[in-house]
Amino acid sequence: MDTDLALSIGMVLAVVSVPSLLSAFSEARAPRFAAVISVVAGALILWAVTTTPGGYSLGDLPDVLISVIARYIP
Repeated sequence: MDTDLALSIGMVLAVVSVPSLLSAFSEARAPRFAAVISVVAGALILWAVTTTPGGYSLGDLPDVLISVIARYIP
């Protein structure tokens, strides 16, 4: 897996897990699914950042996401 793809998937999963976490906490139930998704997102982001030579800066994140979308959508 490409590090740009892993970073993009991790960012999307992190954003998607936030509503699930908020819903679970507001209904006073355990956020099991949201916690698993958050851990997977964190692992993907951490792997991408540590594997890429030089790492990523915050300014690179939009460019990475757009380049991955452009790569897979014709």
